[in-house]
Amino acid sequence: MEEKQRLTVVIDHWIEHNQSHMNEYKKWAEKASTLNLGGVQAEIEEAIGKLSLVNHHLENAMKALTPP
Repeated sequence: MEEKQRLTVVIDHWIEHNQSHMNEYKKWAEKASTLNLGGVQAEIEEAIGKLSLVNHHLENAMKALTPP
């Protein structure tokens, strides 16, 4: 496998991995909310937002690797 193709596989893995973490973080943010831990919930939700931004950039990188 050439390096460019390998990079595509790695970036795709990172995106999926991050999405998996975001799903888990959302569950814990909801649990924090039910425990009246609004500050904890807010911080977890902030982390989710940042990770979503990371995925956005990784998706852009993927697009740059696979032109139309």
